[in-house]
Amino acid sequence: MSTSDLPAETGTVVVGAGAVGCSVAYHLTELGAEDVTVVDQGPLPVTGGSSVHAPGIMFQTSPSKIQTKAAYYTSRFLSDIDAYDEVGGIEIARSEARMDFLRRRVEWATSYGLPDPQLLSPAEVTEQLPFVEESEILGGYYSPTDGRVDGIAALQWYIEHADAGFYGNTEVTDLEVEGGEITAVVTDRGRIECDRCVVATNNWGYQTGQMAGVDLPITPVEHQYVVTEPMAELGTDSSGDDHTAGLDVPGNRDIQEAMSERPQYPVGRDQDHSLYFRTHGDALGMGSYNHEPLPIDPDDMGKNSEDRQASVRGFTDEHWERPTHPNRDKSAKQAFDELIPASAEKAYDVTENGIFVFTPDGMPAVGETAQVDGLWTALAIWWTHSAGYGRIVAEWMENGVPRLPSGPVDTGGIHVRRFEPHAGEKDYFVDRGAKRYEQVYSIVEPRWQPDDHRALRTSPFYHQQQELGANFVQSGGWESAQWYESNADLVDRYEDEIPEQEGWQSVNRSPIEGAEHLHTRENVSMFDMTSFSSIAVEGPGSEAFLQRVCSNDVAIDEGQVRYSLLLNEGGGILADVTVVRLGDEEFMVTTGGGNSPGIHGTWLKERAPDGVSVKIEEGGKTTIGLWGPDSRLLLQRCTDADVSSDGFGYFRAKEMYVGEVPVVALRVSYVGELGWELWAPAEYGNRLWETLWEAGQDLDVRPMGGGALESMRLEKGFRLWGTDIDTDANPFEAGLSFAVDMDTDFVGKEALETAQDEGIDSKITPLTLDDSTDILLSGRPVLKDGEKIGYVQAADFGYSIGESIAYTYLPAEYAEAGTDVEVLCEGERYDATVRDEPLFDPGREKILR
Repeated sequence: MSTSDLPAETGTVVVGAGAVGCSVAYHLTELGAEDVTVVDQGPLPVTGGSSVHAPGIMFQTSPSKIQTKAAYYTSRFLSDIDAYDEVGGIEIARSEARMDFLRRRVEWATSYGLPDPQLLSPAEVTEQLPFVEESEILGGYYSPTDGRVDGIAALQWYIEHADAGFYGNTEVTDLEVEGGEITAVVTDRGRIECDRCVVATNNWGYQTGQMAGVDLPITPVEHQYVVTEPMAELGTDSSGDDHTAGLDVPGNRDIQEAMSERPQYPVGRDQDHSLYFRTHGDALGMGSYNHEPLPIDPDDMGKNSEDRQASVRGFTDEHWERPTHPNRDKSAKQAFDELIPASAEKAYDVTENGIFVFTPDGMPAVGETAQVDGLWTALAIWWTHSAGYGRIVAEWMENGVPRLPSGPVDTGGIHVRRFEPHAGEKDYFVDRGAKRYEQVYSIVEPRWQPDDHRALRTSPFYHQQQELGANFVQSGGWESAQWYESNADLVDRYEDEIPEQEGWQSVNRSPIEGAEHLHTRENVSMFDMTSFSSIAVEGPGSEAFLQRVCSNDVAIDEGQVRYSLLLNEGGGILADVTVVRLGDEEFMVTTGGGNSPGIHGTWLKERAPDGVSVKIEEGGKTTIGLWGPDSRLLLQRCTDADVSSDGFGYFRAKEMYVGEVPVVALRVSYVGELGWELWAPAEYGNRLWETLWEAGQDLDVRPMGGGALESMRLEKGFRLWGTDIDTDANPFEAGLSFAVDMDTDFVGKEALETAQDEGIDSKITPLTLDDSTDILLSGRPVLKDGEKIGYVQAADFGYSIGESIAYTYLPAEYAEAGTDVEVLCEGERYDATVRDEPLFDPGREKILR
């Protein structure tokens, strides 16, 4: 509902009344939240933000599960409120590479539950899109529930049906923060005290965050769209309605009028030329990413004026008529003229360079910020996913569990806390955001890596890794070696055990990864774990605190190590951790690298009681994984400490010296071999590497990269957060019941008790391919009798067992070892068999030796 008097206080303020802000407000009130207030600097519902200049095209299929599921929820929700035209969507191919990509589209859609995805022949495409030149295309991908959202109608519906107060023409001038908590939103119409605030300002996301002292990496980018004059070839008249009558419309009203015209044909995409299109009654709308990125300084977004909407810039003819995209040899106009010849000579009644936003990795930024309690974000979200993310954020805020009606969702790839410390620097995130714009319709290779802003975070032995020919990948800003060219000689040694990979699965891979895997199983290797995180938990009450947040019993003896989980209130897995007791009130908690420190470390800090110190030691420690059957011999050469099996048992810890270097040594192994993690202060890292390296030359010590780590951990069935486990799975489904002690009290226990009572419907299980050594790809459907029953979570070749491995969650009735299934990958059906885990060394003889 819309009201006029601004409240002096409210429970929740949503800043931004576009697609996402309205969705968050509506879903919050539906879940029972009271006193929700929405403010926007522009008039309602046509605010001048990206929601009202967008053409509203919705293509739901994505390689990302959460993006696909959020899109599907959005399409169903908007359809139910009569603000959606379900005309279907067709993505065409003008190259063989794109046809291969469209086959992947079918596989992703099948995996993530979109109805009836289809590949079309050229004739089938033009049957539905008769204005497309059939000779220009090789085929298409059809998703029948794709379509177009009526943006203004959707916003009006939200305003009328949400039990919240909506205030247009209200500019936010400050966010007040006291003691690390949001306390008020200050506007040009008055101050609103609040308990929570949601930043849903998209194009102004960076500016809004700055008011609270938070650097949100949100890059506004210009994007071109045109609408032609009426075209007889489309065979239908426009409605002639005055869609915006009675509405206050900033700038050019023609844009809103054109966007409000319904499509009569399926919406379309020509991703080979970074283009998309839809009909507007009897006119054709054409959108283009086919130009050089045009990022805008986020401080220069500006406001509405009589002449223009704040998020619309003037159309730049040169970017339409000349090929300025670095990877496209045709301009937008040339490509459209060839694909849709009837548009070639048509004048454009409407043109715009509309603005919308990208993050450095192209994914949304949602969740509560680490810096300010009660300050939430819902940013970098398009109409396509708007209702879905509104529901996810509302559930997260109200119930502590991000979820859709279909179930909990994984948040690691969308959490606002995933961004590394440097991501808020403007040059960095603007460059990376512009790159993501450039890639929107590009076929991005598996394991693609950017080439700018590299070597930001390096381990103390980075120069040794360079000398060894490390192939680096960037994760969380860290440079991590995937394999080492110095190990190329091992490929000949293990040639018969490393099957050749071809096609898409082979891109950005090396047989050296397999050679490093096999060498580690037989000898000894050193793995750079510096990007992994340690968290120091100290002070009176530290044991009780960890007992409350950990699912396992962590009342352990000094020198003992325990594997545990952090769960949310719904029992979803926030993280897997190892807890090490170093003293009476001194613990070290270790977890993965990448975005783990920001997400998991701050989660612990927020819950620590007075007197308990939680210090995230990201970058303060350097770590080497020393693994393989000769690891004990090598380590013993470098220390006076007893590292024998009796003197240093599995899952034990010691503070000791390696050479002169003080380390905390953990006898744990993520690869299923005898080994240790050696944690040292960062300034000692170079010496730690040199000490081990020099002592192990006669043992043929080698460096080992992340490629070998992945294949080795899958052979052992060790889980990887963000890949196999996340907030969309509970420990019982994930095969981690051993990490749960139901005799202790912990966050999420009540939900797990309910899960136990109701029984487990699905469980994680390994598959192996029956007749192929191909490496499968994640997100590909697992089938039984032609019906999808799961999808690949992670896959690699198991060089020690000689079989291709895939992990998947399956319904319990199909998860029994010996069950025959199929996996659809790159258009090929692979016969596979469900197996018991672990596939390698089930008796743990190697790891316990």
